[in-house]
Amino acid sequence: MSTRILVGGGYRYIPAVSQYSAGVAAEAGSRIERACFSRVVPLREGFERIEQHLKSIGRPNLAFCACELRSPAPFTEAGFREFNEIYTGTLKRWGIIGEANPVARSNVCPELDPPPEPGFFAFSYTVPDTGATPSFVVAGSAEAPEGKGDYRDHAIARGDVSPEGIRTKARWVIGEMENRMRTLGFDWRAATATQVYTVHDIHPFLGDELVRRGAMRAGVTWHFNRPPIVGLEYEMDCRGVAIEHVLAA
Repeated sequence: MSTRILVGGGYRYIPAVSQYSAGVAAEAGSRIERACFSRVVPLREGFERIEQHLKSIGRPNLAFCACELRSPAPFTEAGFREFNEIYTGTLKRWGIIGEANPVARSNVCPELDPPPEPGFFAFSYTVPDTGATPSFVVAGSAEAPEGKGDYRDHAIARGDVSPEGIRTKARWVIGEMENRMRTLGFDWRAATATQVYTVHDIHPFLGDELVRRGAMRAGVTWHFNRPPIVGLEYEMDCRGVAIEHVLAA
């Protein structure tokens, strides 16, 4: 893996697939901030709110570098492709997507009280700061490699939801988080938040796989959510961001 710089955005990114990048990091002279909505905001309204927020702080749309989405239920592979066409359409209109999509993303599905339609839970963006501590956001990854066609067909420990199966999936995903952080120039010591998305019990491997590898230096937030595609069971993302906001929805 390698990185590219989004000119005018204030960040570099790891090219991945058409719908998102594998992660982003602020360039020198910039920092990443995160804003979380007080409730999930539907996709179209969310893009409008994000544009308004960026304008209010004097930032261009190009500063939008990462987002966390919530969907009603896991998609089929075809449904996921259709959703991504809608999502990336706005990024193209904003002039963000050129030769690649630089925006990191997580998209997961709450098992309880899901939103009625896909929407934004949180988003991240760059702001100028010449003295900033380096900051980053690693995109969500479930237990399947990117860019190999259908995710389900390439899932790690496919169909195995036993405790050992979930451990195997988690071990692979943690490794992917570490690979992406390494590419951006970071490791777990720089992470301020680690998020896990699964409906399966993580306690059997919490100490061995998360704590001992350093993924819980700042604790862990466990969302009782499923990954966005039918057949996937475990997802994570992580970030190193010093300033976070909550926006009234």
